[in-house]
Amino acid sequence: MDQALFERFIVEAVQDLPADFRDKLDNIEITVENWPDVSARRATGIEDPRELLGYYRGIPRSRRTHRYGLVLPDRIILYRYPIELHCHTPDDLRNTINHVLYHEIAHHFGIDDDRLREIGAY
Repeated sequence: MDQALFERFIVEAVQDLPADFRDKLDNIEITVENWPDVSARRATGIEDPRELLGYYRGIPRSRRTHRYGLVLPDRIILYRYPIELHCHTPDDLRNTINHVLYHEIAHHFGIDDDRLREIGAY
């Protein structure tokens, strides 16, 4: 699929967030990489690079203290090729990007995978 379409779907997903959430995406950048690197796979315990669709690197808002400052931005990384492998249509791509991005944004707010499973977000 086209990289421009992929990136447009990311922009739309961020724009579709409620303003309260969008306004709290503080010191964070969203990037696209073709494949997950070894460190992301190790950190998540996912060996098969086709299975890791996104990754959050940073300090969740729930763990930031008054000393938080002068730090590099947190990153949400979406992995283009693994996501595309799971999709067959542009609608699949849009929905998967939304799901992965919102999942990683949840990590930015301090929600871990166990809690996401509890609330049915997986």
